[in-house]
Amino acid sequence: MRLLHQLALVCGFTAVLPTIVHADDWKLEKEEAGISIYLSPVAGSKYKAYRGVTTVKADIATIRALQEDVSGSCAWIFECKEQKLLKQEGDQAWTHTYFTPPWPVTARDSILHITTTQGSDGSLTRTLEGVADYLPEENGYVRVAKVEGLWKLTPKGPGQTEVTYQVQTEPGGSVPSWLANSFVVDAPFNTLKGLRERAEKK
Repeated sequence: MRLLHQLALVCGFTAVLPTIVHADDWKLEKEEAGISIYLSPVAGSKYKAYRGVTTVKADIATIRALQEDVSGSCAWIFECKEQKLLKQEGDQAWTHTYFTPPWPVTARDSILHITTTQGSDGSLTRTLEGVADYLPEENGYVRVAKVEGLWKLTPKGPGQTEVTYQVQTEPGGSVPSWLANSFVVDAPFNTLKGLRERAEKK
């Protein structure tokens, strides 16, 4: 699964997500099972950005293959119902994901443009950008209005990779505050846990 819209080629957080990075008030919210979740307020938004970090006992190629299996990766992405590859152009891809949040929230869908770049240190960065207008909205789904984020895979010795998953989103429509506060912790934690379990079985 490769992700998002013509953002310059980048290897790290700094030029990728200025809105999130400049919030730079990251606070540890949860640390469990080798996964650390950090949250940060974002200027002009009522939704916090999240950053999840864990170490996976697998190489970057294994993790990349899991992420590029667009339909298969729905099995480990939090609340994912279905995911489709819309278009592929070299290191850029466009994906359409359907989510099933808990009642009373209406189902969401999200279209991402994903750009994959490689760093000189062997790291891999997949930049995520929401492109809400790429396709018309569908009945029964609220289109996620904004997504900015990244996956960063950094080699950490033989057969080990540090995985960072960072996102800020505007979900669109009405979302209860209790659910929004839960989502920004549950989404990165469960997504990273699911990815790690599958990668370490390979």
